[in-house]
Amino acid sequence: MNKLREIECFIAVAELGSFVKAADALNVSKAAVSRTILELEARLGARLMQRTTRRLSLTEAGSLYLERCKHIVSALEDADQMLTVGNTDPTGLLRINVPQTFGVLHLVNVWPCLLRRYPGIKLDITLSDRIVDIIEEGYDLAIRIARLPNSSLIYRKLASTRIVVCASPDYLEKHGTPQHPDDLKDHMVMGYSYSADKDEWHFEGPEGAVSVKTNVRMHANNGDTCVAAALAGIGITRQPTFMLSEYIRSGKLVPIMPDYMSAELGIYAVYPSRTHLPAKVRATIDFLVHAFEEVQWDDK
Repeated sequence: MNKLREIECFIAVAELGSFVKAADALNVSKAAVSRTILELEARLGARLMQRTTRRLSLTEAGSLYLERCKHIVSALEDADQMLTVGNTDPTGLLRINVPQTFGVLHLVNVWPCLLRRYPGIKLDITLSDRIVDIIEEGYDLAIRIARLPNSSLIYRKLASTRIVVCASPDYLEKHGTPQHPDDLKDHMVMGYSYSADKDEWHFEGPEGAVSVKTNVRMHANNGDTCVAAALAGIGITRQPTFMLSEYIRSGKLVPIMPDYMSAELGIYAVYPSRTHLPAKVRATIDFLVHAFEEVQWDDK
C-alpha cells in the first residue's frame, strides 16, 4: 500500500470519526478503508484507533501521528503550489498557534476576512498560552507576545502592548494604593503562571531598575482569570494593555504606580526559518500586518 494513500485514509477516518464517512469521502468501500488502517497499524507496530460499536477514538499514538500526517500533507500541498507554473493564489492548510486571550479579543474577526480574501486557504487554529515548539509540533505560524521572539525563528511585528499594574477602585479604597514597587509586598496579587519573570516583578522608575518579590494569592495560566479576580476586588494584577484598555477607560480598573513602568512587549507573527516561504504563510502574515496597522491600545 502506498504510504501517502495510507495517510490520506487515516486522516479521513480520524477527522470524520467514521469508517463509513471516510469511505464515502474517498470513494472506496468501507472494507478497503478498514483494511488500510489495519495494515497501517501493523506496519507501524502501534494501535492508532480505539474502535467500539458506538464510537471511534484516537489513541495517544494516533493523535500524535495525526498531527504529523496533517503537517506532511500540508507540506506536499506547498510543494505542489510552489512548482505549479502560473499558480500565484495562496492555497492549502495553515496551522496557526495563538495566545488564547489575544486570539479571542483581537483575531476572531480577522480570520473570516482572511478566508474571504483567500478562498484557497484552510485554517487550523490552536488557542493556547503555552509556548509551542513551532517546528517540532508542525505549526506554520504562531503569534507571540514577548520582548523579542526566539532568535531561531523569523518574525514580523504586528503591534506593541505595554504591561500595566492595576486594581479595582474597591480594592484600592479598602487596602490603599501602592506608590512604590516595594509597597506591593503588603498586597495580594494575581500572578500569571507563564510570565518569564514569575513572581518577581520588574520596573523602571526614577531611581532606575526596581524589582520586588510579590505576595501571590492566586496563580493562573490564563490572563483573563487574573483580570476577573482583580475586577472582583481580590487583589492587584499585571497584564498587557490589549486586555486592560477597555476596563481602564471605563474605570473598572485603575493603573497604579505610574512612575514605575513595566515592560513594553511586541506582538509578533513568527514562523520557521525557511528558504522558500509558502505563499499561504506570506499572504497571511501580510494580511495580519495590515489588520493591525492602526491598532492602539495605549493612551500614552
